Amino acid sequence: MFKPATLFLGFRYSRARHGNKFTRFINRFALAGILIGVAALIIVSSVMNGFEQQLKQRILGVVPQLVVTAADGSSVENWSELAAGVPKLTDQIAAVPQVGSAGVVQSSGQLRPVYIQGLFPQTADAAVQWQPLRDYQVYGDVEKLRSGEYRVILGQALAQELGVWPGDTIRVVAAAGGVYTPLGLMPAQRQFTVAAIVGMQSEADSQLLVMHGADAARLLRLPANHVSAVRYYFNDPFSALEVEAQLQAAVGDAYKTESWRAQYGELFDAVSMEKRMVSLMLGLIIAVAAFNIVSALMMVIQDKRADIAILQTMGLRRSHLHLMFMVQGLFNGLVGSLVGLLIGLVVGNYLNEIIQGLGIDLSFTGQLGLPVLMQPLQITIIVLAAMLLTLLATLYPAWRASRVLPAEALRYE
Repeated sequence: MFKPATLFLGFRYSRARHGNKFTRFINRFALAGILIGVAALIIVSSVMNGFEQQLKQRILGVVPQLVVTAADGSSVENWSELAAGVPKLTDQIAAVPQVGSAGVVQSSGQLRPVYIQGLFPQTADAAVQWQPLRDYQVYGDVEKLRSGEYRVILGQALAQELGVWPGDTIRVVAAAGGVYTPLGLMPAQRQFTVAAIVGMQSEADSQLLVMHGADAARLLRLPANHVSAVRYYFNDPFSALEVEAQLQAAVGDAYKTESWRAQYGELFDAVSMEKRMVSLMLGLIIAVAAFNIVSALMMVIQDKRADIAILQTMGLRRSHLHLMFMVQGLFNGLVGSLVGLLIGLVVGNYLNEIIQGLGIDLSFTGQLGLPVLMQPLQITIIVLAAMLLTLLATLYPAWRASRVLPAEALRYE
């Protein structure tokens, strides 16, 4: 008997409507478990990917991704020569100057800590810094940030805490740039006018304060043509972690590097851990369904012992029996995975419309609803993993089926 016949018999058993009803129920239950597990894992993983992508855009798009500063804490002279002396890093899209310092901002009795960012819109590649501010502008106009006018852009959460709007004045006090007087150390401070408010809808909103780099340099009393750091941008902010050691080796001991991980590493670690735990829990659904396949196949073997014995007497080899029951088990995995893939893709693409149709409030997620980012490689791994678990689940029952002895199975027939 040829192998195509074993494949035919395997598919026939998989689709059989006769026999033990409980066995058929367990078989269909296993198929449904794989289907639900694959679909749920695709949908939830895509939503988690979307949230992670939003965090990258809304936090790492406006905070320093990777910076180079002087090792002794002084300012950096001729930043363009420093940047030009470093070979282009992997995934790098820009290297721009920055004037920055920790500080506080004061308004009508309210005092809040901030990180002062002085940006230079006239430098090459400066658009990568300004585009996130334009995209998430809520009030005012970010284009009003011009040298000598002493204007600032605030995060929405910070502006709400201070109770200010575009056109209001605030006092910015910088930790650096202080001078000693007969009365002691006087910090660098100055009145600024709020030019715009941006809403990143992230943790960065509570500390975001951006001003023109020239105004920041005057506030910190930096020498002419000096900046605080050289700031690197990447297509994927996570690339900054991979090239930090390479950049440190390129600039030498006179400079030091620092990535976004120093400030926001714990947040992204928590998101990554949550993704892994959710994937593990949903993956257990597929694993349980695979164990159900073991139970269903063992019951089928017990129910079809006489059929197996007759097929053996007709010349069906043990290896063909083994293949036949593997095909029967894999049928559940194949159908369940592909139907789950289809459901996952459809529901994932129309998730917000479905949730709104059910009357669930999505106002907490912003105007765009739940973020969904489907990654083809991740989806492929999910589907292949479900099929692999199903394959593994068929090995033992198929082996048991191939060990059935015709004489014992037909003794009382």
